[in-house]
Amino acid sequence: MRAYNQSMVITIGQASLETERGDISQAKVDAVVNAANNHLWMGSGVAGALKRAGGLEIERAAVAKGPVQVGEAVVTNGGALPARYVIHAAVMGQDLRTDQSKIRQATKNALMRARELGIGSVAFPALGTGVGGFPPEEAAEAMIDECVSFISSESAPSLKKILFVLFSDDVLRAFERRLHGRN
Repeated sequence: MRAYNQSMVITIGQASLETERGDISQAKVDAVVNAANNHLWMGSGVAGALKRAGGLEIERAAVAKGPVQVGEAVVTNGGALPARYVIHAAVMGQDLRTDQSKIRQATKNALMRARELGIGSVAFPALGTGVGGFPPEEAAEAMIDECVSFISSESAPSLKKILFVLFSDDVLRAFERRLHGRN
């Protein structure tokens, strides 16, 4: 068993991809990513944790920007969270189901919003693995591959740290296996 918050780090160019077991609502980064539905209401899981820790104004601001296409991402302020922004990545529709293509697109669009904000660090949960019921290994593959592709395509990236904050040991292990395979 690993110690809580212990992390794995790989470096690609000027940026790092890191894993950490913990609560994403407490991540000390510029922006956190919310695993959102396309109507952007915040129910349970990651969304619920962010709403509880950051305040109802995060959900109000998000819902005002919706609905969006599945795969899209919108930005709100972080309310009372340590993070300044929340990037709401619509990884599923109202049916609360997702797939690898939707996870890839939501990850890519969240990274694009981070670039538009000019921020240095962003934290992702394991998109689609909670309420969406998607297998952690497949989510890790989609998300890490999109992050590596994004970082590799940037000539002068502002984004220096992508942190995967994972709530359970099994999901943490899936992401670490995928990162280890990229090293």
